[in-house]
Amino acid sequence: MSPDNHRARALGRELINTHNRLRRELRRVSQELEEHNGGSIRPLRDLRAHCLTFCQAVTDHHTGEDTTVFPVLAQQFPDLAPVLTELAADHRLIADILTRMTELLTDVSTDNLAAVRSEISGLTAIVESHFQWEERRITTALDRLPPTDHPEIEWSRTDSR
Repeated sequence: MSPDNHRARALGRELINTHNRLRRELRRVSQELEEHNGGSIRPLRDLRAHCLTFCQAVTDHHTGEDTTVFPVLAQQFPDLAPVLTELAADHRLIADILTRMTELLTDVSTDNLAAVRSEISGLTAIVESHFQWEERRITTALDRLPPTDHPEIEWSRTDSR
């Protein structure tokens, strides 16, 4: 296998790795919310900061996909265009949830934690479904990329490390 084909497969793995990091962060945010509900003394400002950091990481990741990755894939694989359109629509739906969460977190208190939990619950379901579908469709396409370098595809720039 050529180095270029190895690079394409590495991009597919990097996508999955980035999604796994975001999944871990989402689980961590959910766990922190539950711990706070259970009487944890973790300050609300720490919880707010972690949630906002997560929201920004997801936003950055999806923006990168919409502006760089999806156009490359659409050009290389025109038959993938409907899938990419639906994935981009998911990105907008997820962005709406993140916006609501961000608004709730501007003045986070014990009074609005239930609303934050509700948004996190919905976000978790949508994100997991979205990530699984995207991984199945995008990694397959990346594995089929012709042997050329695609430096514009870099998920690691938008991860939440």
